[in-house]
Amino acid sequence: MPCPRRRAVVTATGGRAPVGHGIRTRHARLARVRQGNGREAATVSKIGKGHPLKHRALDLAAGAVQRKYPLEAMSTYLNGFHLYAHDMGRQVEATHFCFHLRHDLHQCVIFDRNAPDARLIGIEYLIGEERFRGLPADEKRLWHSHHYEVKSGILTAPGILDMAEHAYFEDLVTTYGKTFHTWQYDRDDFPYGIPQLMMGFTGDGQAADELIQARDEELGVSTSRKRQKRADIPTPEVAQGANVWESGRTVQTRVEELDFKR
Repeated sequence: MPCPRRRAVVTATGGRAPVGHGIRTRHARLARVRQGNGREAATVSKIGKGHPLKHRALDLAAGAVQRKYPLEAMSTYLNGFHLYAHDMGRQVEATHFCFHLRHDLHQCVIFDRNAPDARLIGIEYLIGEERFRGLPADEKRLWHSHHYEVKSGILTAPGILDMAEHAYFEDLVTTYGKTFHTWQYDRDDFPYGIPQLMMGFTGDGQAADELIQARDEELGVSTSRKRQKRADIPTPEVAQGANVWESGRTVQTRVEELDFKR
């Protein structure tokens, strides 16, 4: 589909566009900024209950005037599930907000859900197959493939039209992710402990049906329907070294006491 032509600011003869056009453009930009600031202020106000008055005032002021460029760059909202790298029985829902930092690198922050009072639970980096195949063997052990998450419909982009989502996942199906959760919210309502390495599902029968069903009902999506619609996406050959837990041995972070270097 050809892209619509953007209205030029400079005329074909090299002269400037009419003054009115520039004024309208600036007004439109200002309106978008004000609209965004208004939504942000409303959100900050909603989650500020119980905070000291001075903290609420600072939060509201910061929300109204400060630009958060990395947050503004986040263009993709994904929902899926992760399992702890050492324990198939521990599975949690993961809401990702990502932006495309480089052509072969996405970076995401992960929350337990998409809500103003959501808990920040981790981070994930996504890379392409070529970059993954070039990683050292020890580094590959930290990464998981996305082939099954995409093909099964478990990974979804809520609210996106099917055609656009399908095109996005045609690219994502060949990527690999490295994920650490900093909040074990399946155990405690507080971020105790050290970051935990997480993995993704690679086959049928691994993900808990009740988790998927609850997610589908909450977001108004159908995992089975998405699976059918993605049947035409080619399943890539998974590169050796990913999904290390499938071998029966895995890796996980732990606390180690060391001598302090002066």
